[in-house]
Amino acid sequence: MPVGSTAAAPRGWSDGSGGSLGSVRCPWCLADDDRVVDSRVAEDGAAIRRRRECARCGNRYTTFERVDEVPLVVVKRSGLRQPFDGGKVIDGLRAATKNRPVTEDQLETVARQVEEALRDEGPVVTSEQVGLAVLERLRDVDEVAYLRFASVYKGFEGADDFRREVRLLTKSTAPKQPGA
Repeated sequence: MPVGSTAAAPRGWSDGSGGSLGSVRCPWCLADDDRVVDSRVAEDGAAIRRRRECARCGNRYTTFERVDEVPLVVVKRSGLRQPFDGGKVIDGLRAATKNRPVTEDQLETVARQVEEALRDEGPVVTSEQVGLAVLERLRDVDEVAYLRFASVYKGFEGADDFRREVRLLTKSTAPKQPGA
């Protein structure tokens, strides 16, 4: 393995004092006796980068420690389980906001907020929870996009469905009139 290559060190293997709690093998001689010569925060705080020096051959190599995130799983209406895909949320948002004054940054923010809200619900969520989380956030971004997304998500079949949703939308977003 060439100099500067990385070997993944599972979470919790280093005690932070330069010693190893588990065996991280040297990529050159496969010895598991090393010392940490430098530790730095990496990836905006999502990882710790450690430079290690092998006690046997003296070569240096890099390891990274990352917290393993619990995967977010979506249970579809059919019962099929699949990993949450933020890209699918953004694709749905793009379709709903086509030709609307909504920026890519806004779409990414909504997708990030949806994922955060779903993670608060637990590691397993339903596709219904995903759709509702998108609708809740899209309402504040663009009302037309909200109606477009709702029409697909809720399976609108006619104009009456749109009228009902517009009434719900304006009821929840319209300011109260004095004396009403």
